[in-house]
Amino acid sequence: MEIKTERAIAYCILGILLVVGVVSYAAFPPKSPEEPIRIMFKSTTGNVLFDHLEHSSKEGYAYACDDCHHMWEDDGEKPQSCSECHEIDSEDPINRADAFHEQCQGCHEDEGGGPLDCAECHLF
Repeated sequence: MEIKTERAIAYCILGILLVVGVVSYAAFPPKSPEEPIRIMFKSTTGNVLFDHLEHSSKEGYAYACDDCHHMWEDDGEKPQSCSECHEIDSEDPINRADAFHEQCQGCHEDEGGGPLDCAECHLF
């Protein structure tokens, strides 16, 4: 067999395998987790990366959902985002930054651990 023929066969096989791979990847996407793993809170003073899995899992701190989502009733619905009630610049009832600082810092102070300094949370 000639080299040109061998190359053509190799390129055809490569093309077929590429198409099969792309179709297989698109047909069976990975399932998203029920709970978020990490959440990035956008902030003008530096974004905060929150490890939701560490705080909520039994292997981590094992906090119940309603420890943080204080207005959530376990009715089978997913808890709302904090910004649903705590708007960024609102004072009614409390803005998002104040709610996070009260909730997060308060818990870390009560537990005597975790980041307490601004730069330990506001990283990016």
